[in-house]
Amino acid sequence: MEAQESTARPPRTEPTKSTLPQPGRPVPSRAYPGALIVVEGTDGSGKSTQLYLLKRWLEIGGFRLHFTEWNSSPLVKATTRRGKQRRLLTPVTFSLLHAADFADRCERQIMPLLQADYLVLADRYIYTAFARDASRGCPARWLRNLYRFAPVPDITFYFRAPLDVAVDRILSGRPKLKYYEAGMDLSLSIDRGASFRLFQARILEEYDKMVETDSFVELDGTLPVNKLQKQMREIVAERIDLKRFAPRPPEEE
Repeated sequence: MEAQESTARPPRTEPTKSTLPQPGRPVPSRAYPGALIVVEGTDGSGKSTQLYLLKRWLEIGGFRLHFTEWNSSPLVKATTRRGKQRRLLTPVTFSLLHAADFADRCERQIMPLLQADYLVLADRYIYTAFARDASRGCPARWLRNLYRFAPVPDITFYFRAPLDVAVDRILSGRPKLKYYEAGMDLSLSIDRGASFRLFQARILEEYDKMVETDSFVELDGTLPVNKLQKQMREIVAERIDLKRFAPRPPEEE
């Protein structure tokens, strides 16, 4: 009996991606012309203040940019608020809600603007989920897989402040800590202030693990505001070709 002829198939090629590196795999190549700058750190580390100052500096210069922040999608805001008010959120449901929030912003804001050659600034990114959700007991590999679609930042600034400094900044400026903010769902302490301190210690430990694995640019969160901002601007100017995002000259008629 004659052997059946087999049709030769061309080898499959992986599409160009811009997602987070997975364990044991190389960092994927970029698939967009824009640039992504992220700030991370514990509560009270100064990250949001510094990103706001960087944003204003770039806006004054006329650069094309977009700002996005953690947990800001209208898609799940009402559900998250209801879950918090009724204290119904488990670590997994909390994590999935934040992932849905990020996925919505990534699809509607982050990726379209990166593809449109914009500079995107993110006040907290997926590393916030890696730190907080892992501190609540979610497996690190599961979290990485959950956010595997996320584009890799060009720069991730990690503002590290000692635990006592960061916690004191928050406690001195807040009349009352919220239930989940203080980590009360973890039964660490019956006192909200003590629970918050213990929760933040866990989060800080998780962030410190990512300094090397995720190429964080670590900055001292205890430095004066103006000195930190100067460092940020110098690093951004060194690593990103800002001229690409400068105002375009008007076209001649």
